[in-house]
Amino acid sequence: MDRLINFAAGPSMMPESVLRKIQDSILNYEGQGYSILEMMHRKPPFEAILLELKSRVKSLLNVPDDYEILFCPGGGKMQFGMVPLNLVTPGCRGGYIVTGTWSRMASEEARRVSREVTLWAGNGRDLPDEVVEVPDDADYVYFCDNETVDGTEFQGLPAVSCADPVFVSDMSSNFMSRPFDVSRFGAIWAGVQKNFGTAGLACVIVRRNLLGNAADTVPQMLNWNVYAKSNSLQNTPPVLQFYTAMLMARWVEEQGGVAEMDRRAKERSALLYSAIDDMQDFYVGALPPEVRSRMNVVFTIADKNLIKPFVEEAAAQGMINLAGHRSVGGLRASLYNVMPIEAVQKLTVFMKDFAGRHGKFH
Repeated sequence: MDRLINFAAGPSMMPESVLRKIQDSILNYEGQGYSILEMMHRKPPFEAILLELKSRVKSLLNVPDDYEILFCPGGGKMQFGMVPLNLVTPGCRGGYIVTGTWSRMASEEARRVSREVTLWAGNGRDLPDEVVEVPDDADYVYFCDNETVDGTEFQGLPAVSCADPVFVSDMSSNFMSRPFDVSRFGAIWAGVQKNFGTAGLACVIVRRNLLGNAADTVPQMLNWNVYAKSNSLQNTPPVLQFYTAMLMARWVEEQGGVAEMDRRAKERSALLYSAIDDMQDFYVGALPPEVRSRMNVVFTIADKNLIKPFVEEAAAQGMINLAGHRSVGGLRASLYNVMPIEAVQKLTVFMKDFAGRHGKFH
């Protein structure tokens, strides 16, 4: 059976070569006679996986030597609380630029466990185009680099009023999709299930001088410094997720690295946005070009009654998970690293045909 084209926002498509490697390892990990699911995390085979994973992340992203690369179980939302618990110091607050669903949830979580100040709040369709004022008592400036629900993506760092900000970014949905200067950030984190593996694990890259600020009352499993000191092995780790992330790191490198991922991402998204713009009386709602995400193309149909038939007919042609997030509706095509350009071409052909059959663009 041919594999379907999965436009889901996450978990995302994975390369068939990686899936086959995982499949083999489930029964017999590299000829060792046991399953990857049975692997002990204190033995040399897992130590080799972890060493290679960290080494490849460091190499692919040019991570400076004064940063720790951590792997935390629990996925992305766990970091909403871990960021303020680890970075907010006595008498200060975490500063949040709220551009959409995930940055808003992060700011709300920070408010529950620490102190938060909202530096800027948008309408889900824009990004700050002015200098964001940062008060003196803000320990960091947090933003979500790519909002998967809303379809916005920063093209660079936000402009802020302070001279030496500690930027902290949620890069869950565009991690490993383009080069960036890690040294400009205090911390970066990403749930790995978009471009880099399977759900249940987060990668955290944090400047070493920011570790050690967590209060003594913070549970050990929520303390980045504990992960740094234990080589991310404070408890039994999700071994399969580590292995999958390592295989994905290999795949990215084999494909040409993050610069090549960026080139492909721009090609895919430009093709789809062009189709939407060419049929803008039928497909509506695409964001302004300057804020459009390369990863998550969010749009809808002018006649809302046609959204369900669109999703169903696309699925019948092997293109699944094109419905928008439940909170906003409409349509969304997620174009992560593994998505082939041929899949986007197939989608745009279908879009033109669908519009034509419903009275437009004959």
